[in-house]
Amino acid sequence: MRSLRSNSSPMRVLCQTLLLSAVGATTAFAEPVVIETVTVTAAKRVENVQNVPISMTVLSGQALADNKDKNIHDLIGRVPNLNIVTQGVNDSVYLRGFGSSPNNFAFDPDVSLYMDGIYGGRSAQFLNPLFDVDRVEVLRGPQGGLVGKNTAAGAISITTAGPTDTFQGAATVAYNFSEKGIDAQGYVSGPITDTLSARFAAKVINQDGFLKNLATGKNDPHVAQEMGRLSLKYQPSDNLDVTAKVEYSVYNRSGGTVVTGPFNARLQSIPTTRYVEDPYGPTGQPERNGVTSVNSSITANYHLSDYTFTSITGYSHFSRSPINGYDSADPSGAPATPGINNLFQNGFPENFRQVSQEVRLLSPTGQPFEYIVGAYIDQADWNVRQNIFYSIPVFGAQFTDFHQGSITYSVFGIGTYHVTDDFRVLGSLRYTNNIKSGNFYAGTYEGTPVRPITQAQGHINENSLDPSITLQYDARKNLMFYGSVARGSKSGGFVSNTWGMTSDRFQFKPETSTNFEVGMKSTLLDGRLQFNASLYNLKIKNLQVSSYVSEISTFITNNAASATSRGAEVYATWLALDELEFTIGAAYLEAAYDDYPGAPCLASEAITVCNATDPLSIANHNLGGMVLEYASKWTGNIQAHHTLNLENGWKVDTNVTGSLRSKFFNADNYSTVYGIQPTVVKWDARVQLSDPQTGWSVAVAGKNLTNQKTISNILPLPASITTQPRTQAYLDPFRSVWIEAGYKF
Repeated sequence: MRSLRSNSSPMRVLCQTLLLSAVGATTAFAEPVVIETVTVTAAKRVENVQNVPISMTVLSGQALADNKDKNIHDLIGRVPNLNIVTQGVNDSVYLRGFGSSPNNFAFDPDVSLYMDGIYGGRSAQFLNPLFDVDRVEVLRGPQGGLVGKNTAAGAISITTAGPTDTFQGAATVAYNFSEKGIDAQGYVSGPITDTLSARFAAKVINQDGFLKNLATGKNDPHVAQEMGRLSLKYQPSDNLDVTAKVEYSVYNRSGGTVVTGPFNARLQSIPTTRYVEDPYGPTGQPERNGVTSVNSSITANYHLSDYTFTSITGYSHFSRSPINGYDSADPSGAPATPGINNLFQNGFPENFRQVSQEVRLLSPTGQPFEYIVGAYIDQADWNVRQNIFYSIPVFGAQFTDFHQGSITYSVFGIGTYHVTDDFRVLGSLRYTNNIKSGNFYAGTYEGTPVRPITQAQGHINENSLDPSITLQYDARKNLMFYGSVARGSKSGGFVSNTWGMTSDRFQFKPETSTNFEVGMKSTLLDGRLQFNASLYNLKIKNLQVSSYVSEISTFITNNAASATSRGAEVYATWLALDELEFTIGAAYLEAAYDDYPGAPCLASEAITVCNATDPLSIANHNLGGMVLEYASKWTGNIQAHHTLNLENGWKVDTNVTGSLRSKFFNADNYSTVYGIQPTVVKWDARVQLSDPQTGWSVAVAGKNLTNQKTISNILPLPASITTQPRTQAYLDPFRSVWIEAGYKF
């Protein structure tokens, strides 16, 4: 040691230090860069998504926040085979071609939404579900055994962000140039004591819309929303942790997204302006939608030896008070005449309350046989009122009132048997008992009634058994194949908002679905490429459908005999360079009715083929072989993410995303003139400059940069509420560009 010191000099020590630092840096740089591992809880356990034998898309909370995604509708271009249909105040999710029509409010969804394990069966239940989330899992195909209630075609599971072990926080403020307003959100999270941690997140939106209202000079719809979520995690020991979350939201929207159009023109002729007066209609009430909601959950995990007992308690409530307006612009394009078409107005106020409880027991992992067993119950009360106000042909105001009480019981089990180290058999089984009671009645507020005054009652007590079996084989490390057969179900129900309803037509049957699927998941090129693919055949019997028939000014709600969708889905992530990553998702879909007797007439059919005013003609009408509405044959997206590291420690992140959706019918009468949404490609982009050391960032971003015009849903107005034949189209947002500043600590 003495000799070493005697032969050393300050210069030599400095050179040795620099050499060791360089070697260390080179070693660190040489460590392989791989695609980030994504963990999910689709099968009730925390797993690498590449090991889960389900066709699914997973979106991170950060990616959703960067794209300013607020609701499920914003996921359309990011998830192949997903479509969201908007009609007034009711949204419906379609996956692999199947969904529940927005025409009947009382339809339970074919694709259920879950937030932190809490079931959401009503569209307004989670109005801004992509706020401060950890991840979103979109599961395709029936998920009755794994997830549960009303998942005949799939499920969307949202996990919100929870409290952290270290003190941290973030805030972003964005100004939208297109919608002339702000979107601000942030959170603070960390430990309070050794056993208690907390997270509080808040969001404020105040923005104008994308449609110029020529009557008011404003841009519709204007949205103002405030929401907050408090999360607490209590962990007194390694054996117990309890997380409680409560969210409160107030949403107010003035104006709408519906525009008028002619019967004899295609999408290109649909205007990009509207004429809706304020005050509007016979009541003089403005077009609006207001929602107040409260959602809460308590999740407790108790670890006993290698077993885990989990309890999830949920509470959900919302009240909504919408008033719809209809564009009064002249469909020929001539200047609108003030007041001439403000002849009809309607609204659908709602009140909903739900409580739920789930318990489950997880066996240890690493055993020849692993299992999960559990039970679930929820109870809900829901009321929706349909108000109409009219001044043609006479003046008056009428209503229908629908109340539904429901309770669901289910027990389930999920098991995995390891036949060998490489081969597994997975099975699940869920038994469900649904009990519903419904009451409907109509009445008149004032004036002369123009709609029938009827009432209806019904009671449902039905059972379902949803099994699944999956064979999973690891051909080699990071290459997995699977094949599955799964059954799903969706409960029956009542017709909620159709005038003239009577008890003999009040109920509709439950659906059952069967899905055959094969797929593979692989991680290649030393972790720099992931490639997943699946083929499926999904059949639904007693498909619940509802269509608006303008000739008789009401909805027809019933069960189609059956429908089938089949297709292929692929997903790939390629880390081409350490700083450049590509993600590609694509789907091919064929979806059609197998048999649909008693279907409403199509717009293109002559009266000699189908007469909408003749019940016998309707009874003999069949849409077997017709493609399902809202189903695109091709959907897909591609995303490129590049990171440029600057010398001063700052970095530039660039994201570009393109999404494709081929043409589909967006009118339930299958009009070949105005009822086809053509193929469209939309582009989004984001460029962010950030300093990881200080936490500051600034970004410029935009959606639908090429300003494509798309229509979610379109329907004809009946002659009884318009002076001229016209359609009403629900437009999707146009181009949106914003600048954003953020800070993380």
